[in-house]
Amino acid sequence: MLLEGTWVTLCITAASTLFSYLFGVPLGVLLVISQPHGIWPHKSLNLVAGWIVNMGRSIPFIILMISLMPFTRLVMGTAIGPKAAVLPLVIAATPFVARMVESSLQEVDAGVIEVAQSTGCSTWQIVWKVILPESLPSIVLGSSISFITLIGYVAMAGALGAGGLGDIAIRYGFYKFQTDLTIATIIILMILVQIIQILGNGISRKIDKRIKK
Repeated sequence: MLLEGTWVTLCITAASTLFSYLFGVPLGVLLVISQPHGIWPHKSLNLVAGWIVNMGRSIPFIILMISLMPFTRLVMGTAIGPKAAVLPLVIAATPFVARMVESSLQEVDAGVIEVAQSTGCSTWQIVWKVILPESLPSIVLGSSISFITLIGYVAMAGALGAGGLGDIAIRYGFYKFQTDLTIATIIILMILVQIIQILGNGISRKIDKRIKK
């Protein structure tokens, strides 16, 4: 049961992280390039994007998941189960990912961007060939943090029928007073977090050109 719960937790987290980055990376790029000092200044667009991100981050996940249940049922065909958990997780994590990406992109040396501009590169060429490649190590490191954060969200989603380790802890550890299962789920989650963080740190160092091999 614990093995199945761990697998379900990892599957939900991986799918949610993937889709969160598909939406969060473009949003993070937009936040950076549309700033007044960015390579594509657009004050109104930057304000709207920033407002969307801030509003999304201000809602606690458990409240967001409950409020999205009708929408989740409409889109996913059900409001419970692992599949249904992915939609609210993506909606909750995308603003967080956007801010993580924004922070990573702002670490890129302005001199590198100025050189690209001086050679006549377009805005999107600078984004794809300069900003994103230069910030990739930081984005990878941020992705491990996002993955770990989503593991916690998935555990919370288990309280609302999403399955996984959170569901096991609630149904057996809390309602049936099986403390050993609660402790086991905590230990498994701690191990998962350590593994993901170590992998993220290792990959980030490996692709970071600033670190001498």
